[in-house]
Amino acid sequence: MIRPRLTLAVVAVAGALAGCTLGPDYVRPAAQIQLPAQYAAAPLAASPAIASNWWTLFGDARLDELVRQALATSPDAMIAAARIEEADAVLRQVDAALLPQVNANASTGRARTILPNTTPPKGLVRTTNRIGLSTAFELDVWGKLRRASEAARAQALGTRYASETVSLSLASAVVQAYLNLRAIDAELLVTRDTVSSQASSTRLTRTRFEGGIVSQLDVQQAEGALAGYSAAQLELEKARALAENLLGLLVGQPGLQIAPGDLRKLPVPPVPPAGLPSTLLEARPDVRQAEAELIAANARIGVAKAALFPSITLTGTYGRESKDLSQLFNAPAAVWSLGAGITQPIFEGGRLRAQVDQVTAQQKQSLESYRKAAQSAFREVNDALVKLRQSSDAEEAYGRAMDAAQRARQLAQVRYDGGYSPYLEVLTAQRTANEATLAWVQNRQARLGASVELFKALGGGWEPQSN
Repeated sequence: MIRPRLTLAVVAVAGALAGCTLGPDYVRPAAQIQLPAQYAAAPLAASPAIASNWWTLFGDARLDELVRQALATSPDAMIAAARIEEADAVLRQVDAALLPQVNANASTGRARTILPNTTPPKGLVRTTNRIGLSTAFELDVWGKLRRASEAARAQALGTRYASETVSLSLASAVVQAYLNLRAIDAELLVTRDTVSSQASSTRLTRTRFEGGIVSQLDVQQAEGALAGYSAAQLELEKARALAENLLGLLVGQPGLQIAPGDLRKLPVPPVPPAGLPSTLLEARPDVRQAEAELIAANARIGVAKAALFPSITLTGTYGRESKDLSQLFNAPAAVWSLGAGITQPIFEGGRLRAQVDQVTAQQKQSLESYRKAAQSAFREVNDALVKLRQSSDAEEAYGRAMDAAQRARQLAQVRYDGGYSPYLEVLTAQRTANEATLAWVQNRQARLGASVELFKALGGGWEPQSN
C-alpha cells in the first residue's frame, strides 16, 4: 500500500495539473469557408420572416395535416428519434466517468490453515465476514475525460441536427408530392373541360355532316381529337392515383384518399428579401450537424494525446470485518484503506502515437466535410433562387400565351361556324389553347416547387435584415 504522505503528494500534484487539457480547443473555421457575402440571385421583393412550419404558407389545411402526420408517424422520423435517445445515453455514460464509482460489497468465508510444526498436523479454521464500500476515481489530469465528454456532447448535438434534417427533408417531400397531386388535379380539370367541349363539338359536326354542310373528313378529325383528349384524361387519372399512393407512403397511411383540388387556388409563398446574407446557411441542420461532427473529431484528438501521459487513479475502501456476524458492526470491526496509483505507458509498439495520427486525420476529414456541406448549401440556395426567379418571370408570359390561345380558339370556332375556315383550324386552336393552359399550370407548379426547395435549402426560412 502507498504510504499516506506519498498519497497526499500524488493528490497534490494531480490537483495542480487538473486544469491542463490536451488537444486543440475548437475554433469555428469560418475563414476557411470562402463564400460570397450574399446570394446573387435573391429576388428584389421584400418579405416577412418565415416560421419553422413554413408549409402553412400554402394555406391548405389538408397539406398541414399531411405534414403533421408524416412528422409524427414516418419510420424515418422514428429512427431519428431513437438515434437521439441512443446519443443521449452515450453522453450520460461518458459523463459518468467524471464521477467516482462507488460499489457496495459483502462477503463471508471459511478457510482452514495447517499449523506448522504440529504432530499430528492440526488445522486452524477461520471465519471472515466483510461488508463495506469501495471507490475508484481516475483523476482527469490531462483532460482525457473532459475531451471525451466534449466529443460525446457534440455527437449528441449532431444527432439532433440530423433528426432536424430528416424532418426538413420529409416535410419538403410531402409538400412536393402534394403540389404534384394538385397540379395533376388542375390538369385533369383542364383536360375534362377540353373533353366536354370536344364532345359537344363532335356531336355538332356529326349533325352538320348529316345535313350535308361539312365533309366526312371534319367528322373523322373531330372524333380523333375527342379520342386523344379522352386518352390523355385516362393517363392523368392514372398519374393521380400514383401520386396519391406516394403521399400515403410518405405519411405512413396506405390507401390514403385525398379529395380533388386545384393547384391554381394555392397562394404563392413570400420570397426572401433583397441581399439575402449567405450566413443563413449556418441555420441549416445539415451544416450544423457537420460542424458538430467537426467539434467531436477535434475533441477526440485531446483524448488520444492524453493517453500518452500517466493516468492517476485514487482508490479507497471503508467497511467492517469480523469473525462473528454479531460483532460486525462494533467499533473494533471498522476497516479502511486509501491508495493512489500511477500508470505510464512505456512500450506499446507505437499504438498510441498511431491513434493520435488517426484521429488527427479524421479531424481533417471532418473539416473538409464541413466545408463541403457549407458550399453545397450555398449552391442549393442559389439554385432555388434562380428557379424561383425564372418561374416567377415566366408566369406572366405563360398567362398571356394562355389568354391569347383561348381567344384564338374562340375565333377559330366562329370562323368555322361561319364557313370561313376548315375544321382543322378549330382543332389546331383547341390543341394550342389546351397546351398553353397546361404549360401555365406546370410553370405554377415549378414556381411553388422552387419555393419549397428554397425553404429546404435555407433550413426552413429566414429572418428579416435589421435596418
